[in-house]
Amino acid sequence: MDTRRLEAFSDGVLAIIITIMVLELKAPHDAGLPALWALWPVFLSYVLSFVYVGIYWNNHHHMLHVTQRVTGAILWANLHLLFWLSLLPFSTGWMGENEFARWPTVTYGVNLLACALAYFLLERRIIAAQGADGKLAVAVGRDLKGKLSPLFYLAGIAGAWLWWPAAGMALFVLVALIWLVPDRRIERTLGG
Repeated sequence: MDTRRLEAFSDGVLAIIITIMVLELKAPHDAGLPALWALWPVFLSYVLSFVYVGIYWNNHHHMLHVTQRVTGAILWANLHLLFWLSLLPFSTGWMGENEFARWPTVTYGVNLLACALAYFLLERRIIAAQGADGKLAVAVGRDLKGKLSPLFYLAGIAGAWLWWPAAGMALFVLVALIWLVPDRRIERTLGG
């Protein structure tokens, strides 16, 4: 099988995830700016999750661009990734509504960690199907960003749980900044 259906389905799910997240942004009932300012935690959590969904969409697109055929294992690994991404509206909403309290922030971090591990598993399934000399394996190489991100998420989860939720959020933002630029490794491999 080629990747068109997989990519189209994934794009649709990611679009729905973003739509659900934006629908969680409720307009204040008061017309004053203080009422709008009171929504800053909800808006900030939405922005961070929107960026994360965008990062996954962008890198997923690049990864599938170097994938010629899809196996059953790749399909299931992709569904696994979409499952964890589909929980982002819940963890985002809970964290924003509770102003980055400990347990909602920890839950958000666990959700981000699960997404990262699921993405890594999908990447490994594609590499297994292509072989060690396949385009994706050559492009990602040692995949330092992919291996460091879960460590940052774990540190953020621990920081939010044991110390201060803002410490965890800082690490979650750091990971987003690391991944904000699309994965140029794949573009370089295709160009070379």
